Amino acid sequence: MAERVKRTVRDLRRGNRASLLRHLYFEGPLSRQELGRDTGLSAGSISNVVGELIADGMVEEAGAVESDGGRPRILLQVAAGYGYVVGVDVGETRVRVELFDLALTERASADLPLSDGGHDVDHVVRLALEGIGTVVREAGVDDREVLGVGIGVPGIVEQGDRAPGDGDGIVVHGQTIDWEAVPLGRLLRAGTALPLYIDNGAKTLGQAEMWFGGGRGSGNVVIALIGSGVGAAVVADGRPYHGASSSAGEWGHTTLRVGGRTCRCGSRGCLEAYVGAEALLGRWPGRPDGVSEESALAAMLAAADHDPHAGALLTEAAEYLGAGIADLINLFNPQRIVIGGWAGLLLGPRLLPAVREFAAAYALRHPGAQTSIELGRLGADAVTVGAATLPLGHFLDTGGELPVRLPAQTRGDADHGGSDPVRNRIARAVR
Repeated sequence: MAERVKRTVRDLRRGNRASLLRHLYFEGPLSRQELGRDTGLSAGSISNVVGELIADGMVEEAGAVESDGGRPRILLQVAAGYGYVVGVDVGETRVRVELFDLALTERASADLPLSDGGHDVDHVVRLALEGIGTVVREAGVDDREVLGVGIGVPGIVEQGDRAPGDGDGIVVHGQTIDWEAVPLGRLLRAGTALPLYIDNGAKTLGQAEMWFGGGRGSGNVVIALIGSGVGAAVVADGRPYHGASSSAGEWGHTTLRVGGRTCRCGSRGCLEAYVGAEALLGRWPGRPDGVSEESALAAMLAAADHDPHAGALLTEAAEYLGAGIADLINLFNPQRIVIGGWAGLLLGPRLLPAVREFAAAYALRHPGAQTSIELGRLGADAVTVGAATLPLGHFLDTGGELPVRLPAQTRGDADHGGSDPVRNRIARAVR
């Protein structure tokens, strides 16, 4: 019985720390009085928990404001320099890695082209480990200050049943890049001791837009990622919807035309085969040679007014995208649909008015009239920011609980991302 009471008290304390830390992070700076008003905690609980968080270095004073007739109120905020988080975006043509402080201010970044290696698993793992090591060194940060690494990947991510940050049980099914049950967490764990959090790239984009961008303030939102391919993150009642096996949100592989164009996934008539950048550019005869997809899509948009073929493709894409958005409206009844991803942000300024008209034409009138359709606000690198929110979210949700570290010798090996010991570890993990 005594152990049960002890456990309950510990859980209550942890919950109070998490409640204050999250509220300060998203709404701060705030005074102790405002924290009590907003969280419903007693003045005594506020005083005790704030005192602990300040003593731990997680919270700091941020100035003072005048009060009515009394002493100035001291404002508090989460200490941006308490720790650091890393975000990794395994994209279509590159692996981008960024290191942020807790205010998500970028401190260092690395872009590593996939080049001829494509999405070969070992190649991607080596680039990710190299990038993680690079940004930690360039920022001058001790890896013990890094709260974790978040990684956004294409495909379906099964989380397994290991502790958050362990990473070992995470498996990725990426049909469009020929990843079948890839033990990505275990492969990365072979080269780093840092806590690992992995999720689908569209879902990490979704979390970033919900925290800081176009989804903020709404509980029912769909965030669409349009790049070479197409994905989505569905948020219902303020919580991301994952489905039975974490595959919810594969919007790009919903069928819009039976027997239609072949998609990268091998099926036919998928939305992605009509609005994804790779599919659009693959059908444009005027695509310039030797340039990136992003540059080619920009050229297509610039040519649309005098190139009938480019104009027709973009008009068709707007209708298919509007129809796909209408499906989201009819299925999920969101308050907002936010379009992000590098291609979505490039296409949006030109296509958004037509997309809204087509969505209204295809959606049921009542839910369609209640849904706004807008562009994301966080730019083309929002997947990386969203990936960094994975370890940050765990930190906030646990009241600042520090992740468990692996033995020091593993951490030392991780400093040499391209070394033979790491390659040997990866090879053993694959076997």
